[in-house]
Amino acid sequence: MGTWAVGAFGNDFALDWAQDLQESKDLFFIEDTLNNVLSPDSADYLEAPFAAEGLAAIEVLARLYGKPGEDDENTADVAAWVAEVSQKTTKRRADLIEKSQRAIEHILSERSELRELWQDSEHYEDWRAAVADLQARILLTPSTSAP
Repeated sequence: MGTWAVGAFGNDFALDWAQDLQESKDLFFIEDTLNNVLSPDSADYLEAPFAAEGLAAIEVLARLYGKPGEDDENTADVAAWVAEVSQKTTKRRADLIEKSQRAIEHILSERSELRELWQDSEHYEDWRAAVADLQARILLTPSTSAP
């Protein structure tokens, strides 16, 4: 995996996922991504591409619900997508927030290849802090209404 930053969009998997996101005009692609992270096939061992895509999806949700992370050159297209979709999708989806919380727990677990890869790097603590920040932002997202 090509990785240059600890943020959700600091790797090739997430940027490829963000390109595919541009084809979507609703939350289905995000939900499908979270379902991949939480699928029975990934229960015993979550492969790094699914985990990286999951973090990207959660970051997009946090942005969509008013809790964005930092912007950089890798998030410009995501910000444009969020601006377009937020015009149509204003209500929070409690089910997606709950799935996001479970996905982060799985990504941080001993059964996650992405966590293993980061743990073997000198930037593990920075990555954990970035994921913890994302987790806090998605937890702060109001989730009382559904579309």
